[in-house]
Amino acid sequence: MQKKKLEELLQKVQQGTCGVEEAVKELQHLPFEDLGFARIDHHRTLRRGFPEVVYCQSKTTEQAAAIMRRLAEKGDVLATRARPEIQEEVQKTHPHSDYNSMAQTIVIRHPESQRETDPSRIILVISAGTSDMPVAEEAVVTAEIMGNRVERLYDVGVAGLHRLLSNRETVEKANVIVAVAGMDGALPAVLAGLVGKPVIAVPTSVGYGASFHGVGPLLTMLNACAPGIAVVNIDNGFGAGYFASMINR
Repeated sequence: MQKKKLEELLQKVQQGTCGVEEAVKELQHLPFEDLGFARIDHHRTLRRGFPEVVYCQSKTTEQAAAIMRRLAEKGDVLATRARPEIQEEVQKTHPHSDYNSMAQTIVIRHPESQRETDPSRIILVISAGTSDMPVAEEAVVTAEIMGNRVERLYDVGVAGLHRLLSNRETVEKANVIVAVAGMDGALPAVLAGLVGKPVIAVPTSVGYGASFHGVGPLLTMLNACAPGIAVVNIDNGFGAGYFASMINR
């Protein structure tokens, strides 16, 4: 339940246009709803400003779809690590749901959802290489559904620094930067040395053996000498997009 919707419900009760029993029925699933295999946190929107996000990995298709259907009754839905068969199941009840196959995300927009977007406050998602794009796209989808203006700048890693420098104007106008990189993971430090914007670094599991499935770039980012960098977990585009949205607000 969104804060605005709760305020409207309480005002109706105060004005006598909504009965107590009707209001109790509306609120009965706060703070959570027990489905047996999951306890859906409907209260999270009031606490955090955005509903609980569905992490689909290791869930069955039926479990993931059931959780999303219940969440969709109350507000926007974002699901990550979603397999195509989960989207097929969700589309049976929500044909307008949006599946990003690269990011492996599903988005269902609630018709009453209202998220104000300040077009002057831009979250810029940058990837070092094309191979980093799936993680970058997860960050993009997350930040967009949370009500932000998001721009992309892909394949501008340090192996060809002129590609990044030729987009200096795009980088400068961003309010927050999400930098996604595997291999040596040097891109976030370069960005933090160029601009005075908060940089959220996302190490990816892209790389040869010594990258240790993302541990190599993770350590590089944690050891960056440029200040103003926050580092999220390996391949955690969702965490980066969420944090970027909080900063942007």
